[in-house]
Amino acid sequence: MDRNRLPGARRRNGRAGGPGAESPVRAGAASAAGSGSAGTGAEGVAPAVLAPGAAPVRTPRRAASVAAAAVLLGGALTAAGPTAAGAAPPTGPTPPPAPGCSAPHRVTQELAGGTTWRMCWHYDSSAGLVLDDVSYQPRGEARPIRVLTSAKLAQVHVPYDDGQAEYDDITGFGFGYGLQNLKPAECPGGSIRSVKVPDTGRVDGLCVTTRSRGHAYRMAKDQGTGVWHEEGRDLLLYTVNKVSWYEYITEWRFSSDGTVSANVGATGSLSPGDYDAGDGRGWPIGKGAEDHAVSHSHNVFWRLNFGLDGGAGDRIEQYDSAVTPPPAQGSPTTRTTRTPVTRELAGDAEAMRWWRVVSAKGRNADGHARSWEIVPGPTTRHAGRPYTRHDVYFTQNRACEQFASNNTLDCGPNAPDSVDEWVNGERLVNPVVWVHIGFHHIARDEDQQPMPVHWQGFQLAPRDVTAMNPLTPAELADQNGAPSTGS
Repeated sequence: MDRNRLPGARRRNGRAGGPGAESPVRAGAASAAGSGSAGTGAEGVAPAVLAPGAAPVRTPRRAASVAAAAVLLGGALTAAGPTAAGAAPPTGPTPPPAPGCSAPHRVTQELAGGTTWRMCWHYDSSAGLVLDDVSYQPRGEARPIRVLTSAKLAQVHVPYDDGQAEYDDITGFGFGYGLQNLKPAECPGGSIRSVKVPDTGRVDGLCVTTRSRGHAYRMAKDQGTGVWHEEGRDLLLYTVNKVSWYEYITEWRFSSDGTVSANVGATGSLSPGDYDAGDGRGWPIGKGAEDHAVSHSHNVFWRLNFGLDGGAGDRIEQYDSAVTPPPAQGSPTTRTTRTPVTRELAGDAEAMRWWRVVSAKGRNADGHARSWEIVPGPTTRHAGRPYTRHDVYFTQNRACEQFASNNTLDCGPNAPDSVDEWVNGERLVNPVVWVHIGFHHIARDEDQQPMPVHWQGFQLAPRDVTAMNPLTPAELADQNGAPSTGS
């Protein structure tokens, strides 16, 4: 991929200063041996952690002639303080959202079914769109429920199959400076917000709109021909950032049932300078077999700071289910175990394994702890670098640790600059979640011209956030627990 037109400069060893009052020195246990994947175990068993390894300096295929100004972190990496959401919802009218941002940077949207999402946003010169103070208020809840303190892209790592190029598009090649102007037709039914891009100027680059997502639920009545049915609707925020020939769509969806979806779509064009896979690794594009587009990977990382219910002390739990084959004339059985993740972890998404982030103080009306389950989308795990070998990372929150690789903030002399090396066995008191989704792009004829969008992403699914489906129709509201028959 030809990066010579980019405004951003690649930095691997140099670091720009950044905000944050936290100590840059990592405390806690020394590196622990192991694969980095937490195993199945009884409660209280500490999971294994990834042994850190140094990542060598990378040399891009082509030298980039770029401006040094693009590596400066012009956007603030800030998050507003907590709100006072209690464990039990109080009575009385719904208070207005906390004034954590000015009106142009505030989004409030009520969706079909009575769900309201509130959030702030700002723009960072490296990460692009950053969401702050994201809260969810389903129908019947007296107060907004804090979900995320901050959420953003943390890296798009692009290694080429032939070993001749490797890029960190977020911190190395001007992702944030490539914000594109959007036309009204690209934001149907919504509004386009003006974004101040550091060192560049104003760009009409943030679409805020709503979109249908099909069935929210459907249930036929046991008597008669009636059907309970509702169509779901999402609040959608997205930007488009151009990095050389690629254009990345950064999309956040907030559903009426409380689900959060984060996706990155790659589109634009295949680089015309990369039809040179002479080693046979590429795919023939065009007539005959003269031109071969070089295959490559897109390893996308997100950084999530939850702060559920506006407090600190969220905890991480891992769940694993093991299936026992059936005995003669019997049926298989399945046992699920919970492992508290009490120390930093590099985890792998195995079959019948999942994680959730649990609120330290929030409870639903049934008295159950509120939590959000991490649901990874389809992924191709890349073994080329230590930080791309795992699907999730849980690290202790530090202001200087903002990007999954080629971290450009100053964490102190000789500090590691990738998320795998931050996993060193330290106890999790205020965890940050890193999600990694990979895609191996073997180009095809249909990728020209322009290239169809290919998506990578994950979801955060509410688990026990409300006592029932937040969209439950009124006539079923009394069926909490074992449902009545003949409904």
